Amino acid sequence: MKIKKLVLDGFRNIQDREIDTSFKQIILTGENGQGKTNVLEAVYLLCYGSSFRTQNVKEAVTYGKDMFYLSSTFEDAQGLERKAEISFDEGKKRIRLDGKEIKDRKELIYCIPCIVFSHDDIEFVRGEPENRRKFFDQTMTMYDPVFFDDLRRYKSVLKQRNAALKDQRYSLLDIYDDKLARYGMPIMKARSSVCASFSAIFPDIYNAVALEDRGIDIKYRPSWSMDLSYDQILQKLQEQRDTDIKMNTTTSGPHRDRFLITDKNGVFVTGASTGQMRLASLVFRSAQAAFYRQKTGLNPIFLIDDVLLELDNAKRARYLSYLGHYNQAFFTFLPEEKYFGSFFDLHGEDTRIYQVKEGRFLNG
Repeated sequence: MKIKKLVLDGFRNIQDREIDTSFKQIILTGENGQGKTNVLEAVYLLCYGSSFRTQNVKEAVTYGKDMFYLSSTFEDAQGLERKAEISFDEGKKRIRLDGKEIKDRKELIYCIPCIVFSHDDIEFVRGEPENRRKFFDQTMTMYDPVFFDDLRRYKSVLKQRNAALKDQRYSLLDIYDDKLARYGMPIMKARSSVCASFSAIFPDIYNAVALEDRGIDIKYRPSWSMDLSYDQILQKLQEQRDTDIKMNTTTSGPHRDRFLITDKNGVFVTGASTGQMRLASLVFRSAQAAFYRQKTGLNPIFLIDDVLLELDNAKRARYLSYLGHYNQAFFTFLPEEKYFGSFFDLHGEDTRIYQVKEGRFLNG
């Protein structure tokens, strides 16, 4: 899988242009705020139909314009050349795949999956439980459309149930409880499975890069016990109903699940430094890629956005050695960075370096 060409028009601060990306390594170098991350965002949009930076893609329209257009020519897992297009115009996002407009981005996300490594990833480690749920849910939706559908249905029912609680339409709660239980049980099972797989990958990579054995681990703590039957979950929801009515929200279920990062001293973040948390967040992404390979036999595209600066040179080198296989990777670097020694063959046919300044590409 590889993206061979990008076209950007009216997107962020990037000058309208076509970019040759038919290389294994694409290196974008430039000072902060020049547009490097905007290119990675465009790639992510073309892979998933959504942004990793904003919920409102209208924000990605170039100042002074009223629309943007993106396209990618890519090679899929079967070696077929295909085309993805995303536009935002007149307040509406449109996605086209091979010339046909699609209504559900699910049709896009299994074509050419990518993994983005960004500064915000540290919130998987030190942030709220919602951030870790989002990470593990994203990990599963990358390869499992059934989980994707279950999660969508669960979130839809949860939204309806919470609205019924706020509007005091309590007669509807039995109907919503039934659906919450039916959609929630497979979500819990899938999360338990993915956490077990991560626990077999994550500690080894972390220890190898950090050169320390903290006893780091990831544990899944579901809101509903894993051994509850469907009827017992319904009973639990019934028992929680008074509390739910008082709080105007659903207080138990997979949306309250927790993933805990622990070490031999207890909760990891309690004694971890910022550098250790940053490394853990990077390892999260490497483990995500390894898990995806295990499930599909495929290598995702990497989008690596200035996340290695907080590691010393030795840790950078060790981390890159555990980055794993990829068919293609986009890296952003500051001008003074030295591309981490011999990791890149800067003059090889597989690498292209673009210098980015004020949204313009000074070469290529």
